[in-house]
Amino acid sequence: MRDVICGWGLWVDEHETSILLEAHPDSSMGSRSQGFFHNHHHHRSSMVPAAVPRLLSENGSLLGGIAQITPNLFLSRGNVASNRSLLLSKGITCVVNATIELPNFNWPHMEYVKVPLADMPHSPISLYFDSIADKIHSVGRKRGAVLVHCAAGVSRSASLCLAYLMKYHRVSLAEAHAWVKARRPVIRPNGGFWRQLIEYERKLFGRNSVKMVQTPYGVIPDVYERDRRSLAPYWGL
Repeated sequence: MRDVICGWGLWVDEHETSILLEAHPDSSMGSRSQGFFHNHHHHRSSMVPAAVPRLLSENGSLLGGIAQITPNLFLSRGNVASNRSLLLSKGITCVVNATIELPNFNWPHMEYVKVPLADMPHSPISLYFDSIADKIHSVGRKRGAVLVHCAAGVSRSASLCLAYLMKYHRVSLAEAHAWVKARRPVIRPNGGFWRQLIEYERKLFGRNSVKMVQTPYGVIPDVYERDRRSLAPYWGL
C-alpha cells in the first residue's frame, strides 16, 4: 500500500520515528510544555530530499511501522494492529480503531475502542475528540499505552492524536501538528477534519493557530501551504 505526501505526487512508504520526549501539561495555548518541546526544533526538513536518507528505517521503508507520539500514545496504519508481539513490546493495552472498513483483531487482554468513520471531509470526527482524548489520558494514568490507527495512519488517526495533544498537553494545533509530523511525516488530515480541529482548538483556547487558506490547489490549512512553499525549490512546484 502506498500513500501520497501533500498531494503533489511524491510517493513514499510509511515511516516511523520514535524519538520521544516527556510531555507535561501547560495551562495556556502557545506556551509550550517544557518537556514536551524540549530540544524540539520546529523544522520541516523531513520533507526535504536531503533529509530523506536520515529518515529511512533499517529496512529502507519510509512509511510502515509504528510512531511513538508520547509515552502513552502510538500512531500507525491498520496492519500494525495485527502484530500482537509488537503491541506487547510497546506496552500497548488499548487499540483505537478509527475506521469503518477494518475489523478489530480482538487480542486477549487488549481493550478495543471503535471510531466508525470514513476518511471523508463530512465525517463528524469531532464527535470523538473528547472521548478518545479522555481514553488516551485514562490509559496513560494506569501506566498503559494506546495505539490509534486508521487504514493508512495519515488522516483519521492523526486527527484524533492532534485533538488529544491539544486537550491534555495544552499545545496549539500548529504545535501539535509539527510534533506529530516530526514523528510521522506522512500525516495529512483531510480538509473537513482540519476544519473540525480548528473549531476544537477555538473551543479549547478561544483562538486559533491554524487557518484555512485559498491556494491554486484548493482550500487547505496554512500549515500545508508553508510546507508547499518549502518544497517548491527542491521539487519545482
